[in-house]
Amino acid sequence: MTLRRALASVLFGAAFVSVVTGCGGTLDSLSREDGGSVRVPSSLQRVTHSGNYYNAFSELLNQPTSESSKKTEKAFQQLFHSPNEGEYIYYEGRAPNQYLIFDALHNQVRSEGIALAMLISVELDHQTEFDNLWRFSKAQQQEHSGPAKGYFSSRCGEDAGTDCYDVYGMQLFALALMLANGRWHSTADMPYESDALALLDAFLNKEVTNGGVVNGIGNAFSVQDHLVREEPTLADAGFTTRSSLQMPAAYWYWEKATGMPFWGAAAKASRALLVNAADPNTGLWPMRSYFDGAAVAGSPGFTQQAYRTQLNMALDALWGTASSDQGELANRLINFFSSEGIASYGSTFDTDGSPVDTSHAAALVSVNGALSVATPSNANRKAFVQAVWDQPIPTGDYRYYEGLLYLMSMLVLSGQMQVY
Repeated sequence: MTLRRALASVLFGAAFVSVVTGCGGTLDSLSREDGGSVRVPSSLQRVTHSGNYYNAFSELLNQPTSESSKKTEKAFQQLFHSPNEGEYIYYEGRAPNQYLIFDALHNQVRSEGIALAMLISVELDHQTEFDNLWRFSKAQQQEHSGPAKGYFSSRCGEDAGTDCYDVYGMQLFALALMLANGRWHSTADMPYESDALALLDAFLNKEVTNGGVVNGIGNAFSVQDHLVREEPTLADAGFTTRSSLQMPAAYWYWEKATGMPFWGAAAKASRALLVNAADPNTGLWPMRSYFDGAAVAGSPGFTQQAYRTQLNMALDALWGTASSDQGELANRLINFFSSEGIASYGSTFDTDGSPVDTSHAAALVSVNGALSVATPSNANRKAFVQAVWDQPIPTGDYRYYEGLLYLMSMLVLSGQMQVY
């Protein structure tokens, strides 16, 4: 038994809980039109791109493309395959060819981490790691006919988190699977296409499938508002969401891949939500907001989970799908962090910019660097990109979140986060 499998076995037997629950197979029908359901096609269309991906490391730092690619691959190899405990996050599960992503700080496995790692793997053409991660996730699904069938349960929030159906991770699963289908093509063993479409069907048609909101479980998206909910269990509890859940570039891709107008409307709605929810001076978002952008009373301000928002906006800009409003918002954010000191800004804030935690967070350095691709006229963006280039590969207890956001930011800044 390898060290990694031994560690995973200990985790499974103690504090480690089952990562996902749901259905082991795809949904029964992907083309239902009865009962007011949103029709999801049975196959995906090829998505094309101009192939022009901005390489910030090359354009701003004069780093050769080969060097940025080598630097990104080195980080992948250390975080996935280092022989040194304290450096890797990729662990073997209880069965061969099944691997998980481990959050050492909280002694947990989250769908967020697995999904980010799958997206990183497909972009770097590491199919073995991708398949091992997805194989683990599917194996952890429990066959049942309950109202949450097709969803993935995980832990959400900071620190220890709470049990949830993590729509952040589930959305990234769908995007990663579609990109994998485009790059490697589906097989009987790895049906990327049908697995992705099953997730989209669950996002939009859960309430039709269940005959309404059952045991609090509803759609992941509001079909009327075209916005993702904070969690499917909040279907009857008001219209709340989070900035970090808005993935307009993914929705753009889904519209192209499926031909579904819903996803084009979702991209537009999510971009509007990001602008409406942001502070007019700092650009910072509250953790929770209503669908009109108004902050939920008592919601925390800009915390660690919000860092994912900058990545979502950066990808929208890199793929050339962002609106002008997104560029203005990105500039506002970069200007705020510049005013706080590029080398010393804090890690969490109230939305008005008042610091809550003044420590300098490596994960925030990474995503702010990535966001610079959305601010072509900002005089300070080179310094933010340089800060990412100069960072060491994360190690130690914080390597899970810092490492994944570092790798994602490296992919964006080197122009390697591409459409397939």
